[in-house]
Amino acid sequence: MHHAIIHTAFDLLAVTLAVAVGWVVYRWRLHEQLVKTAASVSSGYFIALSLGSITGAFFFGTLNLYLMGLHDIGRSVLGALFGAIMMVELYKLRRGARGSTGYIYVVPFCVVIAIGRLGCFFSGMEDQTYGVPTGLPWGHDFGDGIMRHPVPLYESFSMLAFMVFTLLTLKSHKDIIIRYGFYLCVGFYGAQRFVWEFLKPYAAIGPLNMFQYLCIGLIIYSSIMIYGAGHAHRTA
Repeated sequence: MHHAIIHTAFDLLAVTLAVAVGWVVYRWRLHEQLVKTAASVSSGYFIALSLGSITGAFFFGTLNLYLMGLHDIGRSVLGALFGAIMMVELYKLRRGARGSTGYIYVVPFCVVIAIGRLGCFFSGMEDQTYGVPTGLPWGHDFGDGIMRHPVPLYESFSMLAFMVFTLLTLKSHKDIIIRYGFYLCVGFYGAQRFVWEFLKPYAAIGPLNMFQYLCIGLIIYSSIMIYGAGHAHRTA
């Protein structure tokens, strides 16, 4: 119960700050473009986004626990992102919508990960996001008396760094973020998460764990979409 309270508190803080920071960024640099983007989608977009993220979060989170031999219900932010992308892209394909619609979520997503992973870190072993044992000086005892890689902090700092990059780019070249920002974020998140997964004691499926296969999918998606967006811009 203690770890659940800690995690919930950080989750609420993460969402609150993400909404607040997202609003500031929207008013600062994205207001004009978002009006145009909003006109190209309907309520179906948000239904697809919600269904995809919720389904992906619980399906992949629970599947990972099952593969670890734990019969419990889990949630996964990686699964949520993967599910949301799949559903939104299917919606856009059916509607014939083109161009990136996810740039507004880049900074809020970074905030959610950066703050939310602190909740994972302070929740201890029961959160199931701890790392493998390490002899490095920054190893952390998650509650079992063993010094382990503080993987949640690695992910938190990585996404914080990407957020800084995004804000600096928005300040000087906002068109880059509007056109490529979401895809860059997805690719970066997938790449850094792929690396950190080697430091987690998750069950493997072949040479990799389940989340690493999802990361590969995100990296491929990101690469294809960046290439497509660049090609469309050059031929416009």
